[in-house]
Amino acid sequence: MSNRRTFITLLGGAALAPLLAARAQQAAMPVVGFLAVGSPEASANLVAAFRNGLSESGYVEGLNVAIDYRWAGNQYDRLPALAAELVRRKVAVIVATGGTVSVPVAKAVTTTIPIVFNMGGDPVQAGLIASLNRPGGNVTGISYMNVELGAKRLGLLHELLPGASRFAVLVDPNVPAAAESTVTDLHAAASTIARQIEVLAAGTNREIDAAFARLAQTRSDALLVSPLPLFYDRRVQILTLAARHAIPAIYPAREWAEAGGMMSYGSSFIDLFRQTGIYTGRVLKGEKPADLPILRATKFELVINLQTAKTFGIEVPPTLLARADEVIE
Repeated sequence: MSNRRTFITLLGGAALAPLLAARAQQAAMPVVGFLAVGSPEASANLVAAFRNGLSESGYVEGLNVAIDYRWAGNQYDRLPALAAELVRRKVAVIVATGGTVSVPVAKAVTTTIPIVFNMGGDPVQAGLIASLNRPGGNVTGISYMNVELGAKRLGLLHELLPGASRFAVLVDPNVPAAAESTVTDLHAAASTIARQIEVLAAGTNREIDAAFARLAQTRSDALLVSPLPLFYDRRVQILTLAARHAIPAIYPAREWAEAGGMMSYGSSFIDLFRQTGIYTGRVLKGEKPADLPILRATKFELVINLQTAKTFGIEVPPTLLARADEVIE
């Protein structure tokens, strides 16, 4: 009888061994805290790109790294609590997406956990780091420089619509630094071509609807959409409203043009998140954020949706088509 019990005990132990080993391996995995401004549904492509970057660095989610996602759903006042949760969980790295919205929040809750960010503007000007080459502290990341391209986008719209006199720009008042920088640059650029800029502020879904209603009333000729987290998350809503009101617009990334927007100009959001994943992997391997220089975008894409332009009755100049990186027909 005792031999039988011994056999059963050994058999049970053998069956449990793989499960216990798997649990031990999972417990030993480093955890990445992913702090995001928007929603998982609208950011699925960006999360996939982030995972791809991690895998390029040798980390695969569920195999040798875990990712703890925290989504604010564009409710910025939720970010401090979400960041504090990640600190309490003692994650190995915090990935702060959403730039000047989320990075200051992450910095405020920890000075020891490494933070890898991505953002559209200049992190030095925003006061997030000491310098681009040596960020210092526990923060580093990637800047895709899209906030600084407002004047270039206005020039492209002017080339497309030379007779247009009134342009509007959509900004998020909840991100005042980016909004102010965008508006200042656009006013300066508009004055050189004797054009007017109307500022439309929208920080919620309802305010986006109201901004387009106002746009229709003021009869602006075209719209520039700022590269901000809320607008990326609500891009389907914005594209639908632009089509409904027949407003020609230029957007900050190719995802907009691929989904039916008339024209986009900016760096690749997909590549931005892939690079963020790569940098996160480097930090997991032991490199210090203070010594990792800020990566900056070097390639900017012009994408033109010819189908949408034709729907609006706009003939795209051949010179503009020739400079496009992609034309959607």
